[in-house]
This record gives sequence, C-alpha cells and structure tokens, in this order.
Amino acid sequence: MDLLALVGLVVIIYYLVYMIYPWFLDCDLKLAFYEKFGKPITSLRGKTIWITGASSGIGEHLAYVLATAGCKLVLSARRKEELEKVKANCLQRNSSLTYTDIEVLVLDICDIDSHETAFKHVISKFGKVYILVNNAGRSQRALWEQIDLAVDKQMFDLNVFSQVALSRLVGKYFFQVGEGHFVVTSSAAGVGATAFSATYCATKYALHGYFHTFWIEKISQNVPVTVVCPGPIQTNFLAEAYTEKPGEKYGENTNSNSENKVSAERCATLMGVAIANKLLEVWISKPLILQLLYLRVYYPNIAIWVLRILGPRFLQRLRDDKTTLKQEQ
Repeated sequence: MDLLALVGLVVIIYYLVYMIYPWFLDCDLKLAFYEKFGKPITSLRGKTIWITGASSGIGEHLAYVLATAGCKLVLSARRKEELEKVKANCLQRNSSLTYTDIEVLVLDICDIDSHETAFKHVISKFGKVYILVNNAGRSQRALWEQIDLAVDKQMFDLNVFSQVALSRLVGKYFFQVGEGHFVVTSSAAGVGATAFSATYCATKYALHGYFHTFWIEKISQNVPVTVVCPGPIQTNFLAEAYTEKPGEKYGENTNSNSENKVSAERCATLMGVAIANKLLEVWISKPLILQLLYLRVYYPNIAIWVLRILGPRFLQRLRDDKTTLKQEQ
C-alpha cells in the first residue's frame, strides 16, 4: 500500500468514526474519551467553586456532583429557600463536608452593582475561589418576528452581560493569584441555532464569542475556559422561559421522561468531567441531536439540505417533545 492510499484509508476511518460512534454516545467524542481516560471529578476535591443559577436545573445537579467530589461550594441565585434546600442535599451526599464548606449567597446576577460585594464575601469566607461557573440564564419560546425588543434586551442582560460583568471582576482576581477557571453554560443552540428561540440562540452565540476570545487572548496563562453546550435536558426550563412579551413566562411544564433528553444528573456529571479536565468546549446531548451538531459544524452544506427536509416542526418536537408554538409562518 503506497503512502497516498494509506493516508486515504486513515481519512476514511476517521470520518467513519465520527459518523458512527456518536450514535452510541450522549456527548461529543472528546468528552467521552476524557470521561473514560481523563482526570476524575474527584481531582477537584477541596477547591472552592462558585456556581450561579444554582437553585435548580443543571446548576443544582452540578452542585450535587461537585459536593460528592468533595468541593467547597458557593451557591448563588435569587431564591434563598431553594438554595438552602440544595445546600442540605449537598451535605447529605457527602458527610465529610461541613456546614461551613457550602455557602448560600443570594444574588440577582442582573444587579451588576452587587457583584463586587458578593465577590468580596466569597473571598472573605473561603480565602480563594478557583472556579466560577456561569450557569444563570433562561430559555425562550417565541416567533422571531413577534419578539419585542425589550425581551431581547432583558435576555441579553441575564444570559450574557451579567455573566461577562461578573467574569471580568473575577478574572482580574484570577490574574492576580495566577490561576482560575471559567465555566460557561451555553447550549447546543449556541452551536447550531434552532427554531422559535431567536433571542436565546443569539445570547448563547454571544457567550461563545466572548469566552472563546478570552481563551485566545489568555491562551498562555493559567486561566482556562470550559464552554458547556447541553442539548435538551430533563429540567423544567419551559416554566421560566421567556416568550415574545416583556415580563411574560412560557409557564408550561416539560416532559421529564423524554427519550430525546439527557437527565440533569447525567449532564452535571459530564460537566464535572469537562471541568476536571479543563476542556475548552463540550457538547452534551442524545445521539440524534449530537449528529445534527456535527453536521452543522463539520458538514454545513449537507446540514442545510437536511434541515430543509426536516423543517422547524421536527426540530421543535425533537427539542420539546411537543409543539410548543402552534403558529408557524
């Protein structure tokens, strides 16, 4: 076999692996590799990790995973009562943690003026913070042309600008102490846009722009970035989702037993693996959505053809298990 034939065979095998293997996974190939062969989540034991949006959903379950691994936690969100429940559950999962190892810090992430006070509280409590998990945010269901501009502004304030503001504050501290780690909860919708969530998709694309730029600028410094892109996850995200109207919530429960959704527990575990191994970007999703992501990124021309055939209704059912918006134009 000559050299060109050998190279051609390697290329064919490479693409076959990417076409076939993801059908048996719930995350991208790199993350699957590191889950099996990389550093365990327990390598984070003893580190202080600050999680925003920790009162429910992915943030709540990530707190449980990290508590089990022996991490010290700062749990932030607006609802103190819910945060206290999460703290109690964390302590139950790891008896070696003490009551003072987990701090409930009520924070309205959109109140940027309160960030510095909150940060100083974290430092005074634990002396150091190693990892900031930017997890706060809300989804959306709305028709593109009907979205009020006020909703766009509100969603960018919550999903983007508040995260960037807090990260810039904490980032200066990371540079002073010589180490740190940013974790950002993005979405599969930030890799390939989906239907009926225009503002949500835009905010997630923006997070990629901000934090990938940071990573490039600081590539030689000891402050890595991990951007986590979950697809549909079994959380009650639709209840709090934005619509096209300011101040309105979508207000419907989601199907917690969907075959197309990864469990919140599994998502959080994979996030823990990504954090422990300092992976730049990871995708967490069931196989069909994972394959669509690979198409969108690596085979865009084929993806356009496939999406034309599938249409927005198919993507909506794949995401929500039902037609969340009946009107389509």
